[in-house]
Amino acid sequence: MKTTAEFEALQTAWAARWPDALAVWSRFTRLRPPQLCLTMKQARGEGLTGSFAMIRLVDQAIVVSLPEVVSCGVEDYAVEVLAHEIGHHVLAPATLTEHGRMLARMRRGLPTLEAQAPMVANLYTDLLINDRLQRSAGLRMGEVYQKLTGGPKTGEVWRLYMRIYEILWRMDRGSLAGKCDDRMNGDALLGARLIRTYARDWMQGAGRFAALILPYLLEDKESAELLAKLADTRSAASGGEMTGLTDLDEGEAEDVLHPALDPALNGSDESADEDAPSPSTAPTAGTNPPSKGQARQPFEYGELLRAAGIDISDHDAAVRYYREQALPHLVPFPSRKKPRGTDPLPEGLEAWNLGDPLDTIDWLQSVMQSPRVIPGLTTLTRVWCVSDGAEPKPEPLDLDLYVDSSGSMMNPQRFISYPALAGAIICLSALRAGAKVQATLWSGKNQFTSTPGFVRDETALLRVLTGYFGGGTAFPIHKLRDTFAARKTTDRPAHILIISDDGVSTLFDMDERGNSGWNVAATALDQARGGGTMVLNIPEKWDTFPHAPYADIRRARDQQHWHVHRVATWNDLVAFAREFSRQRYGEKEARVTAA
Repeated sequence: MKTTAEFEALQTAWAARWPDALAVWSRFTRLRPPQLCLTMKQARGEGLTGSFAMIRLVDQAIVVSLPEVVSCGVEDYAVEVLAHEIGHHVLAPATLTEHGRMLARMRRGLPTLEAQAPMVANLYTDLLINDRLQRSAGLRMGEVYQKLTGGPKTGEVWRLYMRIYEILWRMDRGSLAGKCDDRMNGDALLGARLIRTYARDWMQGAGRFAALILPYLLEDKESAELLAKLADTRSAASGGEMTGLTDLDEGEAEDVLHPALDPALNGSDESADEDAPSPSTAPTAGTNPPSKGQARQPFEYGELLRAAGIDISDHDAAVRYYREQALPHLVPFPSRKKPRGTDPLPEGLEAWNLGDPLDTIDWLQSVMQSPRVIPGLTTLTRVWCVSDGAEPKPEPLDLDLYVDSSGSMMNPQRFISYPALAGAIICLSALRAGAKVQATLWSGKNQFTSTPGFVRDETALLRVLTGYFGGGTAFPIHKLRDTFAARKTTDRPAHILIISDDGVSTLFDMDERGNSGWNVAATALDQARGGGTMVLNIPEKWDTFPHAPYADIRRARDQQHWHVHRVATWNDLVAFAREFSRQRYGEKEARVTAA
């Protein structure tokens, strides 16, 4: 092991090669200098474990562990290692969103082994980067891998990976991979063609590469240690905010195709031309993502974030998911209007000159200045100004939202819950308009959670909406009662909104004090002063049913003037939420009005 002084000398030497590594990609490439760690402890503090280098996309960082560099025998390849890490920032995956999109395709190509997607993605992007560095920049990437190779006892994945490099760089068979059978050699040929063919459209090739590697992952028990040394993108998204991943990319599922079945690969020769037009009509990586299609399920979204290196719970992932899904449906931010002018006010006097309108002369002031009026010399005109008008300022209704979370509802953290999504759309629209919102999630007796009163904290609101109970059905009557018992007459009017099914009738049961729910509901509506709405998934002709619970819902509509909006399916809640938000919190409607 080297001494501290030797590591410091190595650090200085590597830092001096940083400009050369940047120039390999372009003289315009700009990244902050790498963090060259002198000790393993320092590397672990940066989040680097197992490998000798890593990147972080969130802050465009490159971290290198010099002790691991020495251990792997690559201390003489500063430009090669640093240029490779730069390649992850400028070529693949380049951005947080592209990294997530690639992992999503990889996971589809690795059924039963989805957890291996980060490692497979790392191998794929390394192939793209290293092939360009070896062939276009003339760097010694082959020598680097000769230092890293593990000898004859390496596993199937490692040997396939090395054989692809041998084919790409026209190296002697076995110089990197060791002994390979005909099956592996055939797959390596497909892998090499894939790298060249999809070099400029690497996103489409991601699923195909995963499908190629899958059989070897199922058989391999020996490559893990060697592959860990290359895991420089394992935590690339750590601390980041990945957007654009709640919906599937167009063609994401269809692009998972084994290279042997891809006409662009199975009919080409070994020296496929990377400059040939890509067979894909999809946008290349780094451009705007294609149009979105079907939504990903929340649990898939959470797994995708964790695969990218983000340490996140299912609940926090659901908060991000519903916030992103709600954004396209929100009302626009209110625009600022200039106050309208009112009555003119006299400001002062100035000389009236020949050519000015005759009717603008202030004769009284002119005569007071000089009894002999001389036009253009003693004549005066009054200057007027206008004061800013007091145009009424729109004031939005506050919102008191109650979302059913009983056993008849989906768990928002596992599968898409339209009550949660509708609640998110309405709550975030209300916040945009300047309102305060109280959100309550409820299920059985004593099963409820709520924000601490009316708040403007979108994360707190979304955490309530994305919770789940899955129990019985019992509306929290006491919460509605206490909310408006404490509401002052000087507070803004609030609208009461309930999202449920026929279980909403439990609102009219007795509370824990023996009060009738009918009286509680009537008092709440009276003190809220903003009306009330029930959005219910109930049968089409519910108001003709004579029995409970529909008789109670009909009575609430007819006697207490609740607005009852029926949705045929839970999916219809999204359309309701958009329209409700537009009517209540759109720019023209965002003012105090009774329902």
